[in-house]
Amino acid sequence: MGKADIIGLGRSGIAAARLLKKQGWETSLSDRNSSPSLEQTRQQLSNEGISVHVGDNYRLDPANLPHLIVVSPGVPWDLPVLQQAREAGINTIGELELAWRTLNTSPWVGITGTNGKTTTTALIAAIFQNAGLSAPACGNIGHAACELALTEIHYDWIVAEISSYQCESAQDLAPKIGIWTTFTPDHLSRHKTLDNYYAIKASLLGRSGLKIFNGDDPYLYEIGRTQWPDAYWTSVRGKDHLIGNPDKGIYLQDNWIVAFGELIAPINLLKMSGQHNWQNLLMAVGAARLAGIEKQAITATIASFPGVPHRLEYICTKEGVNFINDSKATNYDAALVALKAFSEPVILIAGGEAKEGDDRNWITGIKNKSARVLLIGEAAPAFAARLEENGYGDYEVVETMDKAVTRGLEAALESGVKTVLLSPACASFDQYRSFEHRGDNFRELCKSL
Repeated sequence: MGKADIIGLGRSGIAAARLLKKQGWETSLSDRNSSPSLEQTRQQLSNEGISVHVGDNYRLDPANLPHLIVVSPGVPWDLPVLQQAREAGINTIGELELAWRTLNTSPWVGITGTNGKTTTTALIAAIFQNAGLSAPACGNIGHAACELALTEIHYDWIVAEISSYQCESAQDLAPKIGIWTTFTPDHLSRHKTLDNYYAIKASLLGRSGLKIFNGDDPYLYEIGRTQWPDAYWTSVRGKDHLIGNPDKGIYLQDNWIVAFGELIAPINLLKMSGQHNWQNLLMAVGAARLAGIEKQAITATIASFPGVPHRLEYICTKEGVNFINDSKATNYDAALVALKAFSEPVILIAGGEAKEGDDRNWITGIKNKSARVLLIGEAAPAFAARLEENGYGDYEVVETMDKAVTRGLEAALESGVKTVLLSPACASFDQYRSFEHRGDNFRELCKSL
C-alpha cells in the first residue's frame, strides 16, 4: 500500500489511522498539540502499530515522502505543507473522502449548508432507521465516517452531515442524494470569500445524483433558479413559492406536508418549534421519499422526534425559569433563528470566539427579543461595543459561563422573564474544546443551580 500520514489526533484522525492500518498502510499520525490525554492516546495507538507524533507541526520529509495524506476536518486545507504536498503529486484528502472510498458501495445522503445541517441529518437518520434500514449518521454528527468503514457491516444508507471543511477535502465523494440547507456568510476566516465558500459547497451538490434545496433560503432561491434547474425544492410558504415543477416540490399546504403531490403528515405532529425546523423537516421528508421510504415511517418519526442536543435543547426549569441550550449557534444567523423561535423575551447568553459576518440582523433580533444580554468569552468587549453603537444598553459582561448561568437566573427573576437562552453566535474555542463541550458545561451548571 505504501506510507500514509494522518494530520489531527481527534476522533476522525484516529479512525482514519486505524482504517489505513487495517488496509495495510504504514501509518503515521501527527498533531501539533500536546497534553496528558494526547500522550495516553499516543501510547494506545503505538501499541496498535500506529506511529504518533504530538507537539510539533507536520512537515514533509523529502527522503521519505508519503503516498497519501489524510487531514482531519479542523485542519486548514490551505496549510503551506498541504499545498506543497499537492504540488508534489501526493494524494491529499480528508477523512470523509477516505471513508467514501471504502463505503461507496452503499448509497449516501450528504447534507451540507451553513445552518440546519445537524437537525436535518438527525431527522433523516431517524426516518430511515424507523423504516428498518441500517442507516447510521456520520460526519459532523454521530460517528466519524471512518469508524463506520472499520466495521464489517453492510449499510443500506450512509447519512452524512458534511461541513464546508469536509467538502473542501473530498474530491470524489458523490452522494446519491445531496441536500443544501442554507447559505449565509460563515467560516470566511478560512474560506476568504463568499464566492469561494459557495463554490466549495456547490462542488458536493454538483456531484450528487439527486439534489434537494431549501427554497426558503434567500441566497439559494435567487441563485437556484438559474444554476440548479434539475433540483427538488422545498418551501414552508406553499407550492406557489417553489422553483420549478410543483410535482417535484416538498412544501406545506394548509398545515400539511406535501411531497411530490402526495399528502404526508400534518406539520403540527412535529414537537420542535420554529419555522426553521419546518424547513429542515421538509428536506428530510424529500430525502426519505426519494429513497423510497413509505410515509408511515415518516409520520411515526415526525411524531416522536425530540430534537438534537445543543440546538434549542430544553435543559431544566429552576424557579419557573426555563434554561435552553443552543450552543450549536456558532454564527449570527443561527443565533437569530434561535431568538425568533421565542414569542416572549429571553435572557440571552452570548459570546465566545467571534467569527466574521454581518451582525446587524442579529442585533435587531436582540433589541426585539432580549430583556438582557450576558456576554462571555473573548468576544464580550466587542459585542458590548456593538450593542452600545446600536442603542442597546441592557447588557452585562460576565466573562464566564458559570457567572452567566447564575446571573441569568437572577436577571430572569428580576424581570419576570421565563427563559434563559444560551445562543452564543460564536465559536467556542476561546474557552472550550467544541460547541458540545460548551453546551455540556452549560447543562451541568444549570442543573446544579
